[in-house]
Parts: sequence; C-alpha cells; structure tokens
Amino acid sequence: MLAMYSGGSVFLLIGVLGLGLYGSNEPTLNFETLANQSYPVALEIIFYIGFLIAFAVKSPIIPLHTWLPDTHGEAHYSTCMLLAGILLKMGAYGLVRINMELLPHAHSIFSLWLIIVGTMQIIYAASTSLGQRNLKKRIAYSSVSHMGFIIIGIGSITDTGLNGAILQIISHGFIGAALFFLAGTSYDRMRLVYLDEMGGMAVSIPKIFTMFSILSMASLALPGMSGFVAELIVFFGIITSQKYFLMPKILITFVMAIGMILTPIYSLSMSRQMFYGYKLFNAPSSYFFDSGPRELFVSISIFLPVIGIGIYPNFVLSLSGEKVETILYNYFYR
Repeated sequence: MLAMYSGGSVFLLIGVLGLGLYGSNEPTLNFETLANQSYPVALEIIFYIGFLIAFAVKSPIIPLHTWLPDTHGEAHYSTCMLLAGILLKMGAYGLVRINMELLPHAHSIFSLWLIIVGTMQIIYAASTSLGQRNLKKRIAYSSVSHMGFIIIGIGSITDTGLNGAILQIISHGFIGAALFFLAGTSYDRMRLVYLDEMGGMAVSIPKIFTMFSILSMASLALPGMSGFVAELIVFFGIITSQKYFLMPKILITFVMAIGMILTPIYSLSMSRQMFYGYKLFNAPSSYFFDSGPRELFVSISIFLPVIGIGIYPNFVLSLSGEKVETILYNYFYR
C-alpha cells in the first residue's frame, strides 16, 4: 500500500520538475506562467500520462485503487475521515487543475478513455462493494464508485460536466467522511467490523441509526441532497457534450444508470445488516450507549452542507463557474 502511494508521488514529482524546467532559462513553478506555456504534443502526452498515473493512485482510479480498501479497513476512523474527505479529493483536483488546465491537448486526446474508465469504475466498485464483509471496506468501495462520476465529468469537456465533477468532489467529501465517522462510532460500541456479525442495533442506538440511514440515503443520491444534484449535473454534462457521438453518449449514460441502481443495493444492504434483524437485539442494554452530544454535533455539522448543497447547489456552482469557463474557453475553444 505504501509502495503504491509512494510510487504515485514519484510520478507527480517528476512531472512537476519537468513542467518547471521545460522551455525556460529560469526554472519556474508559477502556475500562471505554466498555464500559458505550450508544449510539443508528444512531450505533453508524456507529462499527461505521468500526472494521470500519480492522480490515479491518489484519487483512486482503477486499476490503481487496490491500496484504498485495505487502508480504510485497517485505519482508525479519524484517519479514514481525513482520507475520504480531503486527501482523495486532491487527486481529482489535480486532474482538473494540472491535466485539464496545463495540458489541454493531451486531455482532449485522453478524455474518451477517462470516460470509459470512469464508467467501468462505477459498475466495478459498486458490484465489489456489495461483496465486502468489512463495514469500512464497503464504504471505501462506495467512494471508488462515486469517483467514477467525477472522472466522467472531467472527461466530458463541458462546463456542465466539470461543474458536476467539482460538486461531486465536495459532496462526497462530506458524505464519505460522515459515513466513516458513524462507522467508527458504531465500532466504539460493538467492537465489530464485519457486517455478518452485526444486526438489530436500531432499537439500542436510535440516534446513530437515524444519522447513518440519512447519510446512506445521501450516498445513494436521494433527491434533495448534494449527491443527487452532483450526479444529475454530470449526466447532463456527458449528454450535452459536443465532443462525442450520440450512440457512445447513450451507452455511457445507460451504464451510469446501472451504477446508480447498484448503489442503493449495497448501501441499503449495509444499513439492513447493521441495524435490522435479531443478532444483537437481545444484548444487554449496558452493551450499547447511544450517540452523545459531541458525536451528534460532528454528524450534524457534516450533514448540514450535504442538505444545503442539495437544496441550493448554486452556492458552490457560483464559486466554481467562472474558473470552469476560463479553463474550458481559454484552453479548448480558443
């Protein structure tokens, strides 16, 4: 796991040094200067592939995702929150700011392959998540699946798709962090991580059950929550893209829709295995204690942006829209 993550960082370091040293008497890492720099197509493709490998490890993108479920499965839930909420999203941010903005011609060449990989990732990770016994690994694979929508939005090369990808980055950052937090609070009480050993906890810990159920709904893109808006905008982005023919767009949209059907299957199954049934229904009441004020405060604090963005997504879109238009029009349509 460490070797794979470190390997991705090596590609990132080499790519940054290459950009900084190319075509200038004085090395520079000034972003505005690099944004106006042009490269030979072959060199730009080499830079693009290097950065893509680096960000594919950090995001993660299949097949370089294998370190993530094991890391989530073994790490403390506070580490999982930071990983899912912040660190993984830096990979997607890097794809937008470096691969898209600094290397537009190469991105235009690779965009279709990004969309194909993103579509496969949605189906693969959602299917794999359903077979996970470990609670945190199931949530981890759901993060990998949701990353597929971000990749498709980035590959669509439309302002709608890219705005949807940015919204999904922010949305799933909150939702993923909250689910790992609640998984950690559940583990603190039960000392169980395997779903087939759980069951019947809804009566004993109703507050945790309520918050986990609500955030599971957010993860499966329930209307009125941020995940729904983000995925819907990505759908519109790929459908309205002028770069691709109609039949590939229909096929990609159809496969994405299958992925959205698989999401509630593994998400609701996770809630059912944890909170319904009779395995722990008759456990002594001292075995459980419900969420305290501190945990409720953290859960609600993370949940409020999820519902806020779902109701009023323009709050985020108004902040990203101008930069998205700059990236697309300055580098793709000039």
